[in-house]
Amino acid sequence: MPFSCPLCHTPLNRTASSFTCANRHQFDIAKEGYVNLLPVQHKRSRDPGDSAEMMQARRAFLDAGHYLPLRDTLSQLLDEKLALNADTVLDIGCGEGYYTDAFAQVAQRHGAQMTGLDVSKAAVRAAAKRYRSTLFCVASSHRLPYLDNSIDAVIRIYAPCKAQELMRVVKPGGLVITAAPGPRHLLELKGLIYRQAQLHEPDSGEIEGFRVIEHRALSYTMTLTGAEAVALLQMTPFAWRARPEVWEALAATETFTCQTDFTLHCLQRI
Repeated sequence: MPFSCPLCHTPLNRTASSFTCANRHQFDIAKEGYVNLLPVQHKRSRDPGDSAEMMQARRAFLDAGHYLPLRDTLSQLLDEKLALNADTVLDIGCGEGYYTDAFAQVAQRHGAQMTGLDVSKAAVRAAAKRYRSTLFCVASSHRLPYLDNSIDAVIRIYAPCKAQELMRVVKPGGLVITAAPGPRHLLELKGLIYRQAQLHEPDSGEIEGFRVIEHRALSYTMTLTGAEAVALLQMTPFAWRARPEVWEALAATETFTCQTDFTLHCLQRI
């Protein structure tokens, strides 16, 4: 795995129980199988990222299959575009590993290793416990702990990442596959929170240093239970704007119909 030391940026070498660099910085592998490459000085809070409660809500929602079409479409796109002699595939913002596990099966067919990264320790711990074939790490997407020109493909579902970091770690000719909300994504849910629910701005998919080689749109309607609708709201960035009565009304709802709208792009490093 082409990890670089988050402190001195030299290559990390794996032993049975840790990763170490030439400058003797050591990062132990947790019993669950992940490695924490987020130094305390790079944290913006004590426990950055999603909490254990948020992670569990997202896992329950995803395990119910509501975003399975998105996972399948991204996996198909990766399978079609990934080089046959690939070495490493990275899932940025991997969360509890639902998508990463599907990507790992594609990577394996292409002879590549799969790695997942998230800033949330709770999410990475859960991912590592369930999906043992992938090496997960706790790290910031703005400081990717990977060597220059070492990644064949990056998948980024909503996760932020600096264009300079993607340019640095992705091999020339390598891929970045992104998923972003389309204009009408979760419009019914937003309508419960805002007086005027605004459409999402169209996403061009453009990233400096890359060219868009394919665009796909994906949309479908979900029918959710009240508990699933609450879990979905908890996953969204506008959850903090929801009033208590919105949460209560959703929880008491027998069925809630909501549309999805995803914009997918595949880019290649120039």
